[in-house]
Amino acid sequence: MALTFRIPVLEDRDIIDQHYRVGDSRSCEDTFANLYLWKHLYPTEFAIEHNMLLLKSAEEDFYFRFPKGNRKKLKEAIQEMMDYSNDHGVDFKMVVVTPEQFELLEQMYPGKFEIEYDRDNADYVYEREKLANLSGKKYHGKKNHINKFMKTYPDWRYETITDENVEECFQMALKWRNQNGCDEEEEKRTEMCVALNSLRLMKELSLRGGCLKVNDEVVAFTIGEPVNHDTFVVHIEKAFTEVDGAYTMINQQFVQHEMEDFLYVNREDDTGAEGLRQAKLSYRPVFMVEKGVVRLKDR
Repeated sequence: MALTFRIPVLEDRDIIDQHYRVGDSRSCEDTFANLYLWKHLYPTEFAIEHNMLLLKSAEEDFYFRFPKGNRKKLKEAIQEMMDYSNDHGVDFKMVVVTPEQFELLEQMYPGKFEIEYDRDNADYVYEREKLANLSGKKYHGKKNHINKFMKTYPDWRYETITDENVEECFQMALKWRNQNGCDEEEEKRTEMCVALNSLRLMKELSLRGGCLKVNDEVVAFTIGEPVNHDTFVVHIEKAFTEVDGAYTMINQQFVQHEMEDFLYVNREDDTGAEGLRQAKLSYRPVFMVEKGVVRLKDR
């Protein structure tokens, strides 16, 4: 029987997240919230086959993601995906494949596939304890930013995002959008839509958030979720740059208050932006989650 794919809706959250959890991945893409929130920029369809979650881009020249779920049927699932590509006259391709996943491919199909890693898509993963405490010489500059912030804004406070303050965060996001010209660039506009929808759908998507207030006004907020049993992924982080130290402060406070049960923090990739890369490297990642594109060698 041919595979039948469809775009996920909110009601699919439990079944999709159930398959993600089996894989125990640390990749920032491997949550239902990420799949759902980015569906307008990266429309992705899914099917459940062989008790595995299969994900396919909705483009004509489509590509797949690595199957998620019970690996007992992994080879059958991959064969279904290859057959589907062949039936539609499209070269088989899988994206954001990790080294661990590629190793499984090699075990099942020795020498059949090749992978090309993309540094711009690699996730930065940090030790939670180090981001929370910023101890030692390596974090001296970050600690100075924190101290300066607290001295400059003695009335600051951190709040978990709840029904009571989510609208304040929403309004801050709208101001941030206007200040940063998000309506002039499609990618910025889409990213801002993701941030606003994350706030609007926090309960439905089981997201966690925190905000920073100065003079009783929100100056920064951030949103994330657990990606597996020991890693928390930060999806959204916005702060007013004129509030010196706000980004450093919301980063630390969010880790301290919302991630007590986790060992690692995934702060996603840098998209190849040099300034963002230097900022993420400055927090000293403990490792990167590499991801690449897999193709057949004899395509």
